[in-house]
Amino acid sequence: MIVFGPVPSRRLGRSLGINHIPPKICSYSCVYCQLGRACTMQIDRACFHTSQELRKAVENKLNDAERRAEPIDYLAFVPDGEPTLDARLGRHIDLLRPLGIKIAVISNASLLWKPNARDDLAKADWVSVKVDAVQQDLWRRIDRPHKALQLDTILDGMTRFAAVYNGELTTETMLVRAMNDSPKDLAAVAEFVAELHPTTAYLSIPTRPPAEAGVQSPDEEAIGRAYQTFREKIDHVQYLIGYEGNAFAFTGNAESDLLSITSVHPMREDAVVEFLARANADWSLIEQMIEQGTLVPLSHEGHRFYVRRFASPPVR
Repeated sequence: MIVFGPVPSRRLGRSLGINHIPPKICSYSCVYCQLGRACTMQIDRACFHTSQELRKAVENKLNDAERRAEPIDYLAFVPDGEPTLDARLGRHIDLLRPLGIKIAVISNASLLWKPNARDDLAKADWVSVKVDAVQQDLWRRIDRPHKALQLDTILDGMTRFAAVYNGELTTETMLVRAMNDSPKDLAAVAEFVAELHPTTAYLSIPTRPPAEAGVQSPDEEAIGRAYQTFREKIDHVQYLIGYEGNAFAFTGNAESDLLSITSVHPMREDAVVEFLARANADWSLIEQMIEQGTLVPLSHEGHRFYVRRFASPPVR
């Protein structure tokens, strides 16, 4: 499903998600990814959907949302894999621009050493780039990149992009216990992020079930230390550590909506309950989807989540 939502976003308000990359085609296989390990690792840009197909899917969802008075603040490219892997990303943005809604892209920044990826990304109104580590060994341990990628070229690509981008640039750093939460590592990341001059630097922790069972959030002391370290160098720093809420929109078909949302956005159990109430559906739908194998229950830090099940081809 190309389009999902609207969903609540801690940064973008109410966003309509665009899932334009097939499941788990990515340049990274991050230890904390909420969608599990990448099935296909690649760094060559490719075409997945036509821009006309994508625009039609967005228009259909916008019409559904309008009929139900569902507000939308952004059209957000937040797919199952890295959005800049799509060679048509710039064309997609061009065709969506006349709809009059701001466009956001959440990227891991791994392809910004490619000029055409920078050019495409620069067309968005709001961009988030990931900076989890600036040391090669730590970066490989956390983000588990495609073997052909090199951190120094990625950092240079981010710097080049930030120097010319005219929209709202933000950064996101995922804090993982005993990996990148030491004072030395935090200071190094903060120093690099400051050079990008983001409007906001976001600090996040794993709030949904991660790819690897051993991945944990830092303790409160480490999170506080991270904030203070970033604030010494960057004017606007915010946490992304709270639950984003349960305002998931129903746009006509409860099962279809659940599958489209949970394909990129695991839903907490209380959010599922509220969604079913809005959709005039009951819990038997969830039981049916679990029995059919389309929905999978997971536990994480005392909460129950539900995520869409995908077929898992071998890692290349």
